[in-house]
Amino acid sequence: MRHSFRPSRKSALAALLLASVAMTTLTLPVDPAPAQEPAERPKPVYPPIRTAPYSAGPFAIALRADTGTLAKLSPQSDPGFDFTPSGRNAERQYDGYVQLGDINLRLRVPGGEWQDFSSSHKRRQIASLPAKGEVIAAYDVTPSMTSGTAGATIPLSVHREWLRTANGLALRFVLTNTSAQAVEIGGLGMPMVFDNIINDRTLDQAHAEASFVDPYIGRDAGYLQVTRLNGKGPALLVIPEKGTPLEAYRPIQMPRQDDNIFTDRTQRGQTFEGFYDWTVASKGFAEKEWKNAGQQWNTPTSMTLKPGESRTVGVRFVESPGIEAIEDTLRANHRPVAIGVPGYVVPKDLPATLFLDAARKVKSIDSFPEGALQATEGKGVKGWNRYEITGKTWGQARLNVTYDDGEVQTVSYFVTKPLEQVNADLGHFTTTQQWFEGAGDPFHRTPAILTYDREKKAIVTQEPRVWISGMSDEGGAGSWVAAMMKQLDNPDPVEVKKLETLVDKTVEGVLQVPDGPHAGAVKKSIFYYDPKELPDYYDKDTDWRSWTSWSKKDAGDLGRAYNYPHVAIGHWVLYRLARDHTGLVTAHDWHWYLEHAYITTTAMMRDAPYYAQFGLMEGNVFVSILDDLKREGMTEEAANMERLMKERADQWAKEKYPFGSEMAWDSTGQPEVYAWMRYFDHIPQADETRDVILAYDPTIPSWGYNGNARRYWDFLYGGKVARIERQIHHYGSALNAVPLFEAYRAKPTDLHLLRAAYGGFMGGITNIDQQGFGSAAFHSWPDMMKWDAYTGDYGMGYYGHAYAAATYLVDDPRFGWLGFGGIVSQQGKVIHIEPHDGARSRLFVAPAGLWITLDAGKIRSADYDSTTGAVTLTLDAADADTPSALFRVEQTVTGGKAYSPSSGTAQRGGWALPLGASVTRVVLSPN
Repeated sequence: MRHSFRPSRKSALAALLLASVAMTTLTLPVDPAPAQEPAERPKPVYPPIRTAPYSAGPFAIALRADTGTLAKLSPQSDPGFDFTPSGRNAERQYDGYVQLGDINLRLRVPGGEWQDFSSSHKRRQIASLPAKGEVIAAYDVTPSMTSGTAGATIPLSVHREWLRTANGLALRFVLTNTSAQAVEIGGLGMPMVFDNIINDRTLDQAHAEASFVDPYIGRDAGYLQVTRLNGKGPALLVIPEKGTPLEAYRPIQMPRQDDNIFTDRTQRGQTFEGFYDWTVASKGFAEKEWKNAGQQWNTPTSMTLKPGESRTVGVRFVESPGIEAIEDTLRANHRPVAIGVPGYVVPKDLPATLFLDAARKVKSIDSFPEGALQATEGKGVKGWNRYEITGKTWGQARLNVTYDDGEVQTVSYFVTKPLEQVNADLGHFTTTQQWFEGAGDPFHRTPAILTYDREKKAIVTQEPRVWISGMSDEGGAGSWVAAMMKQLDNPDPVEVKKLETLVDKTVEGVLQVPDGPHAGAVKKSIFYYDPKELPDYYDKDTDWRSWTSWSKKDAGDLGRAYNYPHVAIGHWVLYRLARDHTGLVTAHDWHWYLEHAYITTTAMMRDAPYYAQFGLMEGNVFVSILDDLKREGMTEEAANMERLMKERADQWAKEKYPFGSEMAWDSTGQPEVYAWMRYFDHIPQADETRDVILAYDPTIPSWGYNGNARRYWDFLYGGKVARIERQIHHYGSALNAVPLFEAYRAKPTDLHLLRAAYGGFMGGITNIDQQGFGSAAFHSWPDMMKWDAYTGDYGMGYYGHAYAAATYLVDDPRFGWLGFGGIVSQQGKVIHIEPHDGARSRLFVAPAGLWITLDAGKIRSADYDSTTGAVTLTLDAADADTPSALFRVEQTVTGGKAYSPSSGTAQRGGWALPLGASVTRVVLSPN
């Protein structure tokens, strides 16, 4: 969901004064401005800070002269770039702003309550300590460990060290109990402050200067990866020193948003997600702020220091040449490495594979909850231990891998039902529990599929964010788009009939203008707020005063291009069903639906030209519509649509980062941009788009973060709990999988692309619960750790999942034969694969560069002869709706061999093949 934001201009940065200083007693600055400056007042001018420059392996760094915190962390290979927000050092130099080098502690003594201490809350002068050997600088931070409790004194001494290591920089804290009684540390966090602030930056500036941070919350194997927005190297890794597990990743909120003192004053919003603590111990939070949350990534722990006892914790900063080299860099730094294939979402009928770096000896592997996962050791491959992972119990689970040195790595999984059942559950839920037939509904939402509230177990018929109840915008269209996309490969006759009726009675003529000069245009919402027209309708206990409560006029606006793909999808899916299945669709013929998909597309360019200049979520459906227009011989319509789309693509090709939207930065326009760059042969721009996607779409050993395209503001627009928060598997995950899959098919030697794609693809179905309810996204903050109760805009993600559903057969030089979405077996030179991807309509044979797609029919299995290159497809028997198959074969690799089928009649760019009462086989041979 996007609204009134625009890319902002970057303000002038405060001058930096770099000077070497002798650090003894350090003097702190005085803040010249109040914490919240009134909007009408000019921005304060801040005095520069003093810093001392140093060199640490591949990094050029600087430390602040007053606080001893990190003020710069630049690659020596690119000194103009900084991983830290050094351009904001001057404005962030005061109390209440966290820095790299600060520390947060939650402590208690026997019989006492938890007390909080922070080095950034109210800074005090600290003293330098002697620096010896590899130590760059050392400080006694104890005086600055202030508390939010009046008169409280910290019972520990806190010393900080910055060190040069063999290949980078290290930060260490030595905590010593200076009291006469034991001290329990139930909260220990080190703020990780990197430049993920997009405020006041244009898109070009943001891509050149800013970074994203993604966590692997894997205890002793945990790490952070800091990647540049443009996807280019080098990347930064933050890895733990011994005894410094990444147990939790606690968000550092603004002062008014949290009851504790572990806060930061930097304004959070759509252009700034916020900073996080590397949290080593979290029991103190689990007992207070997180006590009502769902299952945490790891078991919360604490540590206890006896009088006089010390504990050292720390992290190291190392450089990776690029994003795809992150795992190799971890191995080079002797860190545990786990690689899951196809990832960490495990349907019960499709075991996964886990590869663990064999450099470490595994002592034990156990499942939490007990029995939820089964790990069976197999034959190792080329320096990797191999385990087959079988899902037994639905929901979140994790493997605790204990190594012989005592370190523990956790790998987070999600177990689902078989994907065909997941699809069936969603289809049933959306067309029954979310099906609305309100007799006399004043907004004419009869019938409709509306947003659902899981907590209330009720349809949301009115909401002050009116689109949520208005079948449009992402937050309102999501559920009916999901219901429609479920039918693409898994049509159910009862559900299809309902969707035909929905299109005829509610889309046509209510949501979409049926005729006249604006024919095909789409409204922003069919629900609106008009108390004069409907004085007794609206809930009196709801606040309707926000800008989100659109009037009838505003809700009827036709200028929001983002709404048009939703409607185009509805028409296109019904076209496919009418064209390729017998008797499923009866309200209109196939031509009517394809024509209306085309009319919707051209209406967008006519009535919503401003937002049409941006890439649109689900916009790659326009490519499919254009392809189908050409296949059907609708040449005039195809030529016009291609001309309109080329105008957009040619403009994007001129821009360095053509990923704008109404937001200052976004992650949902890239898929459509990539699709049209490839379509119109703008390959360099397509490659640039691919790299940008990889910057925010990580491969991490966690069901939640693997393939989780960055998104942190859409709970405001589509969630029940509306707040800025890193969303797990919001719709961007599956949408961004679509271009990564296409990029992989063009370059099938790049397994990283496929892993990232499959992570998002499979992550996008974890939202669906055991009854078929699809949540907008998962709340990743540890005070919740649960799915949002609204369906909201989930359907856009399910669109990406259904659109991209496929099985991939891969021969990897490290790991051998792999199946992404299918079960692989081998007999001599013949590789057998059985798809379990939920669609069984698409198969990619990577060694052959062969992309097989079915508009009708189902793939039972395939056999690839690695000697001849021939592929034998086994198709399911005919059913009442599908008497014949329609399949296409495409060579996706430049210079690859074309394939021809052994049987079939040429039709619409593919081959039609009658299906029998039992399975049908067809051989695809290279020419």
